[in-house]
Amino acid sequence: QVQLVESGGGLVQAGDSLRLSCAASGRTDSSYAMGWFRQAPGKEREFVAAISRSSSNTAYADSVKGRFAIAKDNAKNTLYLQMNSLKPEDTAVYYCAARRSGAAYYTGIYEYDYWGQGTQVTVSS
Repeated sequence: QVQLVESGGGLVQAGDSLRLSCAASGRTDSSYAMGWFRQAPGKEREFVAAISRSSSNTAYADSVKGRFAIAKDNAKNTLYLQMNSLKPEDTAVYYCAARRSGAAYYTGIYEYDYWGQGTQVTVSS
């Protein structure tokens, strides 16, 4: 079992930056493919960014490409999401997720085994 805890969310203005963190605990002897998803009020959870187990491959949703960056520190068991040039439409609860197996990155919600509780990001205009 792996437990994931997100942090770093908050209220910011459009154009600001935030860095989200996701700390993993429990069975962290193996590295995991991980991802960030978000869910805005009244909308379904959507893919934001993903990173492969080795961190050699990443993927981003078109809406965040060029503004967000995903990174993983296996030594610290921590996943990051650097968010720059934030827009009001980025407002959502952000979730991190981990997948037990596979060497690729994964963009589907149902491809992940573990989820955090989420951290709120609110961007005012």
